[in-house]
Amino acid sequence: MYELKFDNKAIDFLNKLEKDTKERIWNKLQQCKLNPFHYLEHLEEIDGFKLRIGDYRVIVDVDRINQILYILNVGHRKNIYEN
Repeated sequence: MYELKFDNKAIDFLNKLEKDTKERIWNKLQQCKLNPFHYLEHLEEIDGFKLRIGDYRVIVDVDRINQILYILNVGHRKNIYEN
């Protein structure tokens, strides 16, 4: 099972979301811990992966050796890839 580690930018965005949206994202991340490559899609532009949760995207970096999922950014699909 993988461990989750959050970047401060991701935590700040999650804290601004409504409770039900936050819970949907959290539940999907918990599922992702068991079998991350079932849910994650590789990104070509950056060395990382994306997780789709409705209209929101989570940018993830995977450390396969230590089994850690680094949650780099969370955002709405229309502007998550701008930065």
